[in-house]
Amino acid sequence: MPWQSDVPHLGRRLSRWLALQTMLGLGLVCVAVYVVIALALALRQQEVLDHKQQAVQHLLAEGRAVHGAPELAHMLDDFLTGHDELSLRILDAQGSPVYEHPRHGAGGDGRPLHRRFAVRLPGSGQPVQADLQLDRSDDDALLRHLAWTLGLAAVIGTLLVSLAGIWLVHRGLAPLHSLVEQTRRLSAQDLQRRLDDSGQPQELRPLIAQFNALLERLSVAYRQMEAFNTDVAHELNTPLTTLISSCELALRKPRGEAELREVLSSNLEDLQRMAGIVGDMLFLSQADRGQGARLSAVASLAALAHEVIEFHEAALQEAGVQVVVRGDVPAQVDARLLRRALSNLLGNATRYAAPGSTIAVQISHHPCARHEGAGDVELAVINQGPPIPAEHLPRLFDRFYRGDAARSQADRNHGLGLAIVAAIARLHGGRTFAESAGGQTRIGLLLPLPGAIPATS
Repeated sequence: MPWQSDVPHLGRRLSRWLALQTMLGLGLVCVAVYVVIALALALRQQEVLDHKQQAVQHLLAEGRAVHGAPELAHMLDDFLTGHDELSLRILDAQGSPVYEHPRHGAGGDGRPLHRRFAVRLPGSGQPVQADLQLDRSDDDALLRHLAWTLGLAAVIGTLLVSLAGIWLVHRGLAPLHSLVEQTRRLSAQDLQRRLDDSGQPQELRPLIAQFNALLERLSVAYRQMEAFNTDVAHELNTPLTTLISSCELALRKPRGEAELREVLSSNLEDLQRMAGIVGDMLFLSQADRGQGARLSAVASLAALAHEVIEFHEAALQEAGVQVVVRGDVPAQVDARLLRRALSNLLGNATRYAAPGSTIAVQISHHPCARHEGAGDVELAVINQGPPIPAEHLPRLFDRFYRGDAARSQADRNHGLGLAIVAAIARLHGGRTFAESAGGQTRIGLLLPLPGAIPATS
């Protein structure tokens, strides 16, 4: 696609940066080598001039037998023999040359290095000015040759290292290409496939593990969604079938007003049950998007529990059970949602509590050791009755899930009550729990409440 041209290519970017880094590195090394050698040559040239200046001064100071210009020229020519890179001029006080020995190759492009110093002529002791010159053309030619050599070495070295870098980058990114090929083979039709981390570098293995964990969660969610769709269809199909059959029977022949009222009343119950299922599904959908929790100060969770108990008074009397509230905590919660969660928990406990037993609504505070007044609030509903098998406990809060003990009263319990409790706990940043042992079942939710402080008794 056209927009992909603007997307940076990792391999090309790494290759470009490696080439640039190599060019800069080799360039700096070559410049450093050139500068060091140039400084070394300049230092050697100064040392040569220092040595020759001392030699000339010593020669003129010791030349007592020299009494004329021919003897002086002969002595200095002998001294300069074999030193073609040197030239010497001696000028008297008027600037006239007393002695002149041009360097070999004079008049070329070389830039001589001058050294001027005062001496006295032997014999007469006349003060004169000596001008000693060192031809640097050979050293300059060496530096030019060195510069070209180092420049070519830097270019060729950068090219070779870049080519090797491209190959290494391609080889280093091979595991990513393999990973891309594996992900390309993933599909919704094969949710059991996972990415293989064998042969992958250590840096990619945590990413692969996280991706596989995500695939596992997606697989579970997909299976739950399929089961959810099946359960929704099943839950809605039963009342719809009943309604259709009832309406068909009512329309087959004329009916009296009383009989039609009875049919409509029966149909209304099924419609109300369907409306309840749809309403619970909408609530769960909103909860999954994080909508619905509006925290406010609740002075007493026990008072809130008593309101819920009063609402269930008729069902409690019909089941022949009583309810007690233990403990109290002020908290910052969504009172409306918490009432609904407690109502679902209490309704669930009422259905399965042994007749004549007592249901307990236990409210307790677990303080945080680090922050005074903070901690967790636990709301648990405890009932006496048939125990729930251990294999069912982890799935009690799944949507439309019913264990064997929950198959009864399916006409009134559509399997979303505890799922709503779990959703309300998540909206508060908490979690749910379920325990069943010794004929006692304990189900509830644990809410993290930073401002929760145990009520004083």
